[in-house]
Amino acid sequence: MENKHILTLFFTFAFVVLILIATRANANIVELAERVMPARRSLVGCEPTNSIDNCWRCKADWADNRQAMAQCVKGFGAGTTGGAGGDIYVVTDPSDDDVAHPKEGTLRWGVTRQRPIWVTFANDMVINLKHELVITSDTTIDGRGAKVEICNGAGLSLYQVSNVIIHGLYIHDIKETPGATIAAGEGKPGPRSAHDGDGIMCFGSSKVWIDHCSLAGGPDGLIDVTMGSTMVTISNCKFNDHDKVMLLGADDSHTEDQVMKVTVAYNKFSTGCTQRMPRCRFGFFQVVNNDYEKWNMYAISGTMNPTILSQGNKYVAPDNPHCKKDLVQRKNSNNRKTLYTFAYRVTMRQPKVPEAEWKTWNWRSQDDVFENGAVFVDSGVDPQLTPEQQAGMIPPEPGSNVPQLTKDAGFLICSPGTPC
Repeated sequence: MENKHILTLFFTFAFVVLILIATRANANIVELAERVMPARRSLVGCEPTNSIDNCWRCKADWADNRQAMAQCVKGFGAGTTGGAGGDIYVVTDPSDDDVAHPKEGTLRWGVTRQRPIWVTFANDMVINLKHELVITSDTTIDGRGAKVEICNGAGLSLYQVSNVIIHGLYIHDIKETPGATIAAGEGKPGPRSAHDGDGIMCFGSSKVWIDHCSLAGGPDGLIDVTMGSTMVTISNCKFNDHDKVMLLGADDSHTEDQVMKVTVAYNKFSTGCTQRMPRCRFGFFQVVNNDYEKWNMYAISGTMNPTILSQGNKYVAPDNPHCKKDLVQRKNSNNRKTLYTFAYRVTMRQPKVPEAEWKTWNWRSQDDVFENGAVFVDSGVDPQLTPEQQAGMIPPEPGSNVPQLTKDAGFLICSPGTPC
C-alpha cells in the first residue's frame, strides 16, 4: 500500500513537470515568432476603417511611397493629386518669421512653390503662423510620421487655386490676424487683408481634399468653402470644441456657389460642437457615414435651396431634456439677444425662410441612425442625379457601421516601416 502511494506521488510530480516544460516551450516559440515576424504581426493588427483608408493604411511602406496616397481620394474631390509627381520637400524649421520672403526649410516656403510639391515634416513641431498661410496649386501637405500642430496663430488659405491635399494636421486655437504683405507664390509678395480666424479657408478653389485632420477652437469656421469652390472632399477629420464648425457657401447673394459640390464623409463631430456641421448654400452636398455626438444647437443647416443627401450617418441628440422640446431659449455670448433653436433636430432651416419654400428643398435622410431623440426633418424628393453627381457619390454603408468607419478620425500616429 505504501509503495502504491509513493508511485502515485511520483507520477503526479512527473505530470506537473511535463506541463511546466510544455508551457515554457510554448512561450519560447511565441517569443521567437514575435521576433522573426514583427511586420506580419503589424499587418494582422491593421484594420483600415473605411473605403478611403483601405487604399493605403495597411501598407508598411507608406513612408517610402507617400505620393501613392493621392490615388485614394473619393467623393467629389476624386482626381485631386496635390503635389504628386513633384519633389518631396521636408519642413525642418517651425518658424514663420518672414511671411513676405519665407526661408527655405519652413512650411511657408514649401507651400508657395509654383510647381507640384509634396510637403512633409522632419519631426514633431508646433507652428505658430504670423499671418495666413497662402497655399499654391498642386501642393500636398502630408503630416504623416510627425505630430504637426498649427495653432495660436493664423490658419490656412486656398485662394483661387486647384489640386490641393491637406492631410494629417492638428489645427487648433486659430487667431484673427491683421493684414500684411504675404508671399502667395514665388513672385513678388502682395498685400492681403486681415485673416478672420478660419482653420482652413477655400475661396474660389477646386479639387481639394482635406483628410485625417483634427480641428478645434477659433473665432470663425474650422473649415470654410466659399465663392464658387467645388470638387471638395472633407474626410476622416475630427472636429470638437467649436461653435460654427463648417461653412459651405458664405452668403445668400453668392450665386456662384450654385456649382459647389462637396463630400463630407467619415468624419467625427465630437464633444463641444455647436452648429454648422455643415451649413450649406446653393450647391450639392453628400453627407455620408459621419458620427455626430450631441451637438449644442443643431447639426445641419442651409438656405438658398441646397441639395443635402444625408446617408448612413449616426446622429445622437443632446442630453439636455429641454432640448427635446420644440423651442429652446439660448442667449448669445453677450447675454443679450435670445435665440431659438430646435436642438433635438438634426436639421435647421433659417427662420426667415417660409415653410412653403423650404419644403421644396431636397434634404433627404437615407439609412441614418438616430439616437437620444434625434430627428431629421426631410423635405423635397429624392433627386435625379446628373452623371457628374452620380460619379462623385460615395456608396454609403449603414449608419450602424459608423463607429467602426470613424474610429480613427483625426490625425494619425504613424511610424515609418509599419502600417499607419
